[in-house]
Amino acid sequence: MARTNDDGVGLVAEIEALMSEREILLRTIGAASVFFANLSADELPEAAYDAADVLAKSLDTLPEELLREALELVRPLVEKDLDKASGRSA
Repeated sequence: MARTNDDGVGLVAEIEALMSEREILLRTIGAASVFFANLSADELPEAAYDAADVLAKSLDTLPEELLREALELVRPLVEKDLDKASGRSA
C-alpha cells in the first residue's frame, strides 16, 4: 500500500517534534553539566545529596559525544560558568 501525502506530512511533523525534544534535552544536559561542574560539595545542602548523586551518575552514563554536543549547544549561554569550571579543575 502506497503512503498518502497525509502520512508523509504526519511523519515530517513527528520528526520535527522529536528533533525539538532532542534539542531541549541537550540544553538540559548541557546546563546540568555546567551547573554540576561549578557546584561545591561544601555549599550543597544535605537535603540535595541524593539528587546530586542521581545527577552525577546520570551524567556519567552519557556517551562522551552526546555530552560534548550538549555543552557546545549551551556554551554561548554559559561561557563564564564554563571558564570558572575550567579554572577549578586546573
